[in-house]
Order: sequence, then structure tokens, then C-alpha cells
Amino acid sequence: MPTLILKFKDNVISEYLLEKGKSLNIGRREDNNVIIDNLAVSGHHAKVDSVGDGFLLTDLQSKNGSFVNEQFVASHWLKHGDVITIGKHNLVFKYKEGEAKPATAGPEDMDQTMVMDTSSYKSMLAKSAPASAAPAAKPQEKEPIGVLSFVSGSEGEVEISKKLFKIGKASTNDIVVSGFMVGQVAATISKRPGGYFISYEGSGSKPKVNGNSVNESVQLKEFDVIEIGSVKMHFLIK
Repeated sequence: MPTLILKFKDNVISEYLLEKGKSLNIGRREDNNVIIDNLAVSGHHAKVDSVGDGFLLTDLQSKNGSFVNEQFVASHWLKHGDVITIGKHNLVFKYKEGEAKPATAGPEDMDQTMVMDTSSYKSMLAKSAPASAAPAAKPQEKEPIGVLSFVSGSEGEVEISKKLFKIGKASTNDIVVSGFMVGQVAATISKRPGGYFISYEGSGSKPKVNGNSVNESVQLKEFDVIEIGSVKMHFLIK
């Protein structure tokens, strides 16, 4: 399993093991897995989710943003050697030598986040911004998007509009599914360069695709039938 190495300037502060099927939360508050005690860091700043064989960094709408290799990101599939910058700290994402790498790829003060105003922060923002002299890009056709159309258990259809789309019993999921054996997060659907993939998150009964149980991660094809708890859905591309 890969690690995140927390550094301040050139000093290593701590190392964190990323485990398959688990998430790692990063922020200033004490309920995070990675606590960065700096006013430039939001209370809940970002998180890293294990999705299939890969790891996805997601910024949690933090005030100062998250950067990977000095590029501003909302979400990013992590690769060996990536440097995540949060506030004034860096987190280096690394696999162990010889390890296989996937192809994909006071309380009031705690709630107040100081806006960074440093030359390095402005420099990273400038590098992330498009060059003003660059010619205007031609309008692109709308990229096809995955859709879940309910067959039973509910009505209508839902666009898979996030890189990490969650289905399960918890009210925080994108689709909430009832059922005694349904996990809090029963499955996730992730959009990757090769298409859409559904993954079992190791909680409760396994989701099914075309009647077959999903053990880890399966690429979805148009018109596939997904069953989770009391819900049955068609996967479509629109």
C-alpha cells in the first residue's frame, strides 16, 4: 500500500499508510486522520479515497485550495511521486519500492481559516491559471456523461456528475438505498480515463452487475443492470 509523507519545508513530520477500501481525511481539526495545525488549512480541507486500485484526492471546498505538483485541483487521481500542497505543508504520495503501481491511474479559532497571502501561494495560483495571451479555445462538444436510470426501487434517472459517486444506506450518499444488508457506502462509481467503474467498498452485501457480484472493481458498459439492495438501475451514456 502507498504512503503519504507529511513534510514542512524539508522536514518529515509523519507518514501515513493508505489502506485499500478506506479514506484518509486531511485538515486542521482533530477529527482528521492527517492533522495539519496551521491557520492556512481549513478544518476539513481534503480527503484521499481508495477507489478500486487507485487513490483519489478531493478538495473539500477549502478556503485556500489544494494543489498537486503546483497545479490547483478540485480532484486528482494520485500517481507515484505526486506532491500535494495544503497550506504551507506538502504531502508526498509514494509507493514502496517494488510495489505494483496501478495504471490509473481555541474552538472558535478552529472554525476560522486564515487566507494565505504569500508569494509561493500566489505563484502556484498563477501557474494554475491559463495564460492571458493564449488564444481562446474553440468551444467543445459536451462530453458524454453516465446516467443511472431506475428500473425498480425508485423513479427517474440520476447523472453521475462526480468523479466519485457513492451509493449506500447513509444519507450522505448520492443515491440512498434501503435494505438490511446494504452497507453505509455499498458501492462507488468512479469516472476514469477508460470509462466508468463500479467498486465494492467492503461494507454489507455486494452490488451486482448483470446478476454477477462485484468483488472489487468492474468497468460498466451501456445498458448494464446494477442491483444494490432494493434498487435496480440501468447504466446509460447520454
